[in-house]
Amino acid sequence: MFSLIKGSIIMVMIFAVALIAAFIYAYEEISLDADKLINYKPEISSVVYDRNGQKLAYVFKKQHRLYARYDELPSAIVEGLVAMEDTKFFEHNGVNPDAIIRAIVKDIQAGKFVEGGSTLTQQLIKNKILSNEKKLARKIKEAILAIKIEQVLTKEEIIERYLNEISYGNNYYGIKTAANGYFHKELNELTLKESAILVGLPNAPSYYNPLRHYKRALNRANNVLYRMRSLGWLSEADYLKAVKESPKVYRTSLRQNIAPYIVDEVVRRFKNKLGDVRTGGYQIYTTIDMKQQKIAKDAVKFAYEKVLKRYKEKPEKSTINAAFVSVESSTGDILTMVGGVDYKRSAFNRVTQAQRQPGSAFKPFIYQTALDMGYNPASPLTDLARTFQYYQNGKPKVWSPKNYERNFKGFMPLREALVHSRNLATINLVSDIGVSTIRKRLAFLDVPHIPQDMSIALGNLGLSPLKMAQIFSVFANKGHMIEPRLVSKIVSKEGAVIYETRPKEIADFTTPEQAYLMTDILKDVVKRGTGRNAQVKGIELAGKTGTTNKNVDAWFCGYSPTIETIVWFGRDNNRPIGKGATGGATAAPAFAYYYRELLKLYPDIKRTFDIPEGVFIGEYQGRKELYTQISPLPKMKVRQDEFDLPETTGSYRMDDDGYMISDVDDESISTEDQMVIQEGDDDIGYAETVNIDEDPEEEQDEGDPLHPPRIAPETPASEDSGTLF
Repeated sequence: MFSLIKGSIIMVMIFAVALIAAFIYAYEEISLDADKLINYKPEISSVVYDRNGQKLAYVFKKQHRLYARYDELPSAIVEGLVAMEDTKFFEHNGVNPDAIIRAIVKDIQAGKFVEGGSTLTQQLIKNKILSNEKKLARKIKEAILAIKIEQVLTKEEIIERYLNEISYGNNYYGIKTAANGYFHKELNELTLKESAILVGLPNAPSYYNPLRHYKRALNRANNVLYRMRSLGWLSEADYLKAVKESPKVYRTSLRQNIAPYIVDEVVRRFKNKLGDVRTGGYQIYTTIDMKQQKIAKDAVKFAYEKVLKRYKEKPEKSTINAAFVSVESSTGDILTMVGGVDYKRSAFNRVTQAQRQPGSAFKPFIYQTALDMGYNPASPLTDLARTFQYYQNGKPKVWSPKNYERNFKGFMPLREALVHSRNLATINLVSDIGVSTIRKRLAFLDVPHIPQDMSIALGNLGLSPLKMAQIFSVFANKGHMIEPRLVSKIVSKEGAVIYETRPKEIADFTTPEQAYLMTDILKDVVKRGTGRNAQVKGIELAGKTGTTNKNVDAWFCGYSPTIETIVWFGRDNNRPIGKGATGGATAAPAFAYYYRELLKLYPDIKRTFDIPEGVFIGEYQGRKELYTQISPLPKMKVRQDEFDLPETTGSYRMDDDGYMISDVDDESISTEDQMVIQEGDDDIGYAETVNIDEDPEEEQDEGDPLHPPRIAPETPASEDSGTLF
């Protein structure tokens, strides 16, 4: 008998030693699992803001989570959680023996697993590391992990991880996300009843979802409040007041996003710079002004509907689209960005990704080059037709450009040539000053794909509206180019500023006084030229229309004293928009709509252009004109007083086409410059052929130098979506 007892004792001891050894082995084996909670790195949504701190959207990958530190948690949240889930949380070491024994008894009585007896630490482990399967092996591992984690983490750290990890339904992960989503509140703004609703949710997020089962959620919250009162953690008065409360709950779509083109562009730009921007918990501050963004969207809609009506097209079948971007001239801050007429139909951002020909909207760069070489707004240009020879695949071809109006004026002032967008005058100007000179100037502005032939005069290159905004800033910003910026700064989840924009700047492309000469001419474009539809009463505006061959692209590029705006209309398939779809008729109305509403939004905005020192007014052939030291009048019959510009810049006569042109006597045109007009030639005279392939050191682009085929990409900027609360 004694030997039997002795043998049994030995067996028990061996079993105990084996069990202890197995426990120690398992304890060390699960260190890697414990590390997931000890070095906790959850997916955290990033938040995108406008310049005024308004939330544009949350961006996330799979789980939408906003992280809350322990010191952000209201006491009612912590006390309610402990009261309902683990009353002795601050006393045990990760495992509560009393709760386990109580659970075992209930499980035996039921004949199955009905109660787990898990502590908050064990629940956290189950949610983050283990499965929900009720098996003994899982429970043992859970207990071992709980003990190990509690040796490393404080109780506060465990609660912080718990409240940030668990699901609250509706794809809200973490209590801060749930508070923001269900109640549109920060944690410190929650009422006692709202806190109790959130505390009661994780037990069964679908069953107690306040959006689907509001009364059920209230009853669950009342149970939480009752438990807190019964433990003495809540006064009777606070309890009775909270029980009677019925909080308002908001139904918010996870796909809601008030600025999708902007959010997509932010994600696209920083996707490979900050790791995965959707999971890093960044606060991204953009330069966008959402008040202006709204009127920009309305402006596009207004002009788009006019175009559809004109060409009798329905939105769902039309291929016509648009882009709109506004930039603060002095800082380069992008204030608005509308990448298309309907994001749901196409996420492709035409502001940043479309490469379209600017056409005549590019002419100011030609004319600024001429002004900086000594030309004056009154300098006479030759508005006569010429033919140009170029080579395609080694074979000579002839290019015979025409004015949009299919006529010519002979001689006309530089100002009038640009105001009325005369192609022939511009082409002859390019011929006079040289393609290579213009190319060098444009290269200084980082203009890509600059044509190497005379077609540069008519904007034969592909540029995005945002790139146009960048280079057009040399006029809007007094000769100083600044690269537009969309993001001002990015703050990490730890609160450190990890990114601040340093926009590229090119100082002194031209001087302020030379830039003002161009501004004054472009003001005339709006007052009485091709941009008349861009006029807005009560503010000075300058700008240039752009229309490419066969009305494929229509632009208006302009600016006020403080804000620059680029508008583009065209078809995504690069087909012509339709007859008469010029930049003035199609894009300028959107420009005008925006500035009209802008004056209502910000009535104190600067409304007149500053005139730099060094700009003077003189007289040339009986008309007043501006001049500078670099750009003197052709004949220096000047009055040496400072600039004092009247309403009009001179006296002109109206021609048969409705254009104001200078009164130049026929005798002033030399015999050599006069041309014979033959009937049947469409009123176009042809001068001597000029070879446009004159620079043997530069390679020539193949194809039609004026309108090479271009295909617009149709892929979206990003597959990522955002969410707004």
